[in-house]
This record gives sequence, structure tokens and C-alpha cells, in this order.
Amino acid sequence: MDDWRSRPVLFLAFLAPGALWLALFFLAPLAMVWLLAFGEKAGPVAIDITWTLANYQAALDPLYLKLFWKSFWIAALATAACLVVAFPAALLVSFASPRSKPLLLLLLVLPFWTNLLIRTYSLIAVLRGNGYLNDGLGLLWQVLRFLLTPVGLAGLAGDRFQPLELLYNDAAVVLGVTYVYLPFMVLPLYATLERLDRSLLEASLDLGASQWRTFWSVTVPLAWPGIVSGVILVFIPALGTFLISDLLGGPDALLVGNVIERQFKAANNLPLGAALSFLLLYATFAVLAARAWHGARAARLG
Repeated sequence: MDDWRSRPVLFLAFLAPGALWLALFFLAPLAMVWLLAFGEKAGPVAIDITWTLANYQAALDPLYLKLFWKSFWIAALATAACLVVAFPAALLVSFASPRSKPLLLLLLVLPFWTNLLIRTYSLIAVLRGNGYLNDGLGLLWQVLRFLLTPVGLAGLAGDRFQPLELLYNDAAVVLGVTYVYLPFMVLPLYATLERLDRSLLEASLDLGASQWRTFWSVTVPLAWPGIVSGVILVFIPALGTFLISDLLGGPDALLVGNVIERQFKAANNLPLGAALSFLLLYATFAVLAARAWHGARAARLG
């Protein structure tokens, strides 16, 4: 391939459409929000850019910092849950037969064909008091009581089944984030495992290592690039989520994303919402910078 300096006009022709799109629909709106963080409300809709730091000072209030910390842990737990579920699924697809692999891949990408809102509402139908999960548990309770009645132990199952409170708590939010963002973990893992040299696994087993030892000592290190990519793809959007926590978490499971959304809409306090947004963005950049530093350090040492 020719160096771009030899054909600068052709290079710019290919670069210009994408660069223009990013500048108009990504950088320009981002710059506007960044400016809003240094503004003050001058009326119902007017905002004056006075370069004040009061909005950032308000965003660093302990109440908001507590929400940042809570959002971090919710995102971390959901990311860990996605990794635990996604790794076996990615292994299953990558080691599947050529005949069944296209069908399994179709099942992996199928959630992308459904709107996020619809998927979240479907989870409400599963978790609510009279939802599918509680109905299934109630049916199991009836079966258990039926089996225990002849031996006089029906009292161990209780007089009636009490539906579990599965909605409107932090656990429901973690489950919802895991459910929604699971494909973003599976696909990078599958792409990495698909390129894995199977002879290394065979060599490990031939040398006497167990399946478990081979998994931890060979498979996981070789799949590390996919693990890192999946963690980033899940953790970053989970950190700023607000729709899932709003629908599944209720008023007691607020995350920083919910506060930002309400500052821009219900409270009509755009400067504070912008400051909170950029604090979240700075935290995301810090995570990415730490990852880049760790990768560069590992490359130097390795």
C-alpha cells in the first residue's frame, strides 16, 4: 500500500466524510455540553457562560460522590457477572461444529435486533410480583407441598407462597445491566477464542495438565485481549446507564445517570447536569488511561 504522503488528496477524500461526521455530530455537541458546565442560569431557558466552577463544586457534593461510587460498583458487579456468563458461552460457540456455529452466532446477535426499552420491559414481566419467575417458584412450592403432605411434612413448605421482591432494588439493576449488555462481552470473547491456537490446549493436556489447569493457565491468558475489550465495552455504558435503573431500580436505586437525566429534563439545570456528565466522562477516561498504561507497561516488560 502506498504511503498517504504520496497521495494526500486521495487520503483526504477518504478521510473527510468520516471526520466531518464526527466533528458535526460528536465533537460539536460534546463541546457544547462542556461549555454548559461553566455556565449559569440566566432565565428559564437562557444560560450565560461565565466560566464559573460552581457547577463542578456542586457536582463534587458528597451526595453526588456517593452516587458515583454506587454507580461504579453496580457497573463493576454487572461487568463481572457478564464475564462469568459470557466466557462459557463464547467457548461453546468457538468450539462448536461448523454446522451449528452459524445458528449459535445468530442467537448471540439476536438481542441487538430488539430495542433496549422492550428488553427491559420484558425483564419487568419476568421479575415482578406476579411475573413469570414468581409464578414458576409458586408452582414449585405447590409441587413441594404436594409431595410433603403424605408424610406429614407439609408445614415445612409454609401455608402459602410469598412472592419474592425481585424488582425495585439494586440486585434488579445489576441483573438488568447484565442482561442488556451481555452480548457486548460475548462477541469480543468469541472473536478472540476463535483465533486461539488449539494446539496449545492439546499440548497442555498432553503434558499432564488437567482441564481446569489448562483453562486457567492457557485459555484465559490467550483470551486476555478479548476479556479486556469486553470489560471496557460493558463497564463504560453500564457506568452511565439510567434507563435500566429507572425502570428496574425504582426511587431507592438511583445512579448518577438518573441524576444527570433529571438535571437536563425535570430540574432544567443544564449546567449542573453538564458538570456531572463530564465528571463521569473524566472517570471513564481515567479507566481507559489506566488500561492503556497497563498495556504499555506489560509490553515493555514482556
